[in-house]
Amino acid sequence: MMELRQLAVVVAVAEEGGFTAAAQRLRTVQSTVSTVVRALERDLGTPLFQRTTHRVVLTPAGEAFVPAARAALEAAERARAAVSPLTGRVRLGVCPGLLADLHCVLARLRQAHPGLAVEVRQLPDPEVRRAVAESTVDLALTLAPGCADEPIAESVADEYTAAGDFAPATGPVTALLPRQDLVLATAPDGSRSTPADLTGLSLVDFPAGWAIRAAVDRAFPGRPVSLEVDDLAVAAGLVRAGLAACVLPASAAARFAELTVRRFGRAPSWQLAAVHRGRLSATVAAVLAQLG
Repeated sequence: MMELRQLAVVVAVAEEGGFTAAAQRLRTVQSTVSTVVRALERDLGTPLFQRTTHRVVLTPAGEAFVPAARAALEAAERARAAVSPLTGRVRLGVCPGLLADLHCVLARLRQAHPGLAVEVRQLPDPEVRRAVAESTVDLALTLAPGCADEPIAESVADEYTAAGDFAPATGPVTALLPRQDLVLATAPDGSRSTPADLTGLSLVDFPAGWAIRAAVDRAFPGRPVSLEVDDLAVAAGLVRAGLAACVLPASAAARFAELTVRRFGRAPSWQLAAVHRGRLSATVAAVLAQLG
């Protein structure tokens, strides 16, 4: 009888592109992975992988088998979650500058699923989306749009149903999170607040690779930048001291109540996306539910 462990091994080999990488992912040795795959191929009466000197590729039988195996593993996880507390680990990739806004999400997640662990990895964009495609993270939080070749869902809720019937996808899928305005944070005695005024302001900004930097670059290309820091709190301190102004998402600016927040006449927007591999495990779905 086919076992879930066999399915997990085959899926790992397919996603990692080799037996050694699959063994590392499964925290076992290559010989064990090879033995499991050979035994399953013998039971099925057909090879699932074509082995060459430099790589391992799926055979036509493997191409048909792996999506069904992945679906079976996810169905088994949802079945366990339906009758027991959700446990396991989710690897969450985030662009720099987004960690500060995650504390509320992680707090809600801990309250709802205390047995679920989240491993947060900070990666620059577009590396964070590449990490999803390469299965080194399960879910990524990054700026949207920016994944033009990926299918777009209008909201996180569109990605799954209450019954747990998740739509398959061949590559990363982007779920758009609620849109919010970009605002101008200034010292309490600041006065100018329109996009045209940016040309006369001293601005503090964030390094390339930060989601906030990319969003502001799109909204205000060519703006003068006097200071660049890699910490939101440091940027807020510079603004508080009257040394610079800063364009921020409204939620980020709200964290610093002592600053004056000014809205633009035609407010540019900021929107984040949650990127995943298409079929949602129960653990990834739990994180997505809190992000929405």
